[in-house]
Amino acid sequence: MEQNGLGSKMRAGILGTGSALPNKVLTNQDLEKIVDTSDEWIVSRTGIRERRIAGATEATSDYALLAGQRALASAGIQAEDLDMIMVATVTPDMMFPSTASLVQDRLGATHAAAFDLEAACSGFMYGEFLASGLVNSGQCKYVLVIAGDLLSRITDYEDRSTCVLFGDGAGAAVVGLVPKERGFLAFHLGSDGAGGKFLYMPGGGSRLPASQESVQSRQHFLKMEGQETFKYAVRAMGVSVERVLSDAHLEMTDVDLLVPHQANVRIIEAIRQRLHLDPAKVMYTIEKYGNTSASSIPIALDEAVREGKVMQGQVALMVGFGAGMTWGAVLVRM
Repeated sequence: MEQNGLGSKMRAGILGTGSALPNKVLTNQDLEKIVDTSDEWIVSRTGIRERRIAGATEATSDYALLAGQRALASAGIQAEDLDMIMVATVTPDMMFPSTASLVQDRLGATHAAAFDLEAACSGFMYGEFLASGLVNSGQCKYVLVIAGDLLSRITDYEDRSTCVLFGDGAGAAVVGLVPKERGFLAFHLGSDGAGGKFLYMPGGGSRLPASQESVQSRQHFLKMEGQETFKYAVRAMGVSVERVLSDAHLEMTDVDLLVPHQANVRIIEAIRQRLHLDPAKVMYTIEKYGNTSASSIPIALDEAVREGKVMQGQVALMVGFGAGMTWGAVLVRM
């Protein structure tokens, strides 16, 4: 397929990354004061020691904007050059307008279309897939994909099984044409709606709109069946990794860095062991940020880029899962 008249010389890839995290830190010791838990219990079961929490007056768009600005600066692209902005989120500022539209206005991206997408923790992979297609087809020159969530807004701090897991933040990447030897090598996305009952938020939609009763019964907080989610995650992420490697005709030894969704260190370790991967080739941020939903992968990727853990010409493998159930993997040469 021709790409913007450049034939086979160019293809879609990542031009720059960015991330943004709140300053406020919520430690395990802080949680010990508000719920029946302990630092030892949390660390041994999740690997999390602290997470970042947004201020009371802040919203998802605030962090999405900052992550987007940093990604644009990294890519050397001006906001007015963007053709499309996507924001993957399950905690939009409001039902409408989209968070992406709010970000577009504040960025000054006057020529960009904008929309939100919702694939929970898999949202960044879904966004990169769409952005790659738009760029490779010639429909867009530059696409800004942002993943951002303030999960603290929908976390039940009376539920000790879930409140220890989640934090806030945003990550972003600019997608555009790069030389053919770089760029996106393969994608794999999947979904199984039958698993939706294991991770969901019942209140706030058309099925159960907000009411005094729904608020009092705590229906506007996320609900999770931890064991079922764990089993889905390990199986789906393993399949996705095998699929993208096969499609790209690569082996796991060709991958320089695995960037997994930061949901639980036990899940990350299960995937690492299944892939027979050295821990030095895995990006871990869960200890300090917890599970930040769709933003966990782009935050980790941006951190890896800034720390020199993945460099130009090296291969990064991003893989994750989320509510839906949804899952996916992206193989990219930086």
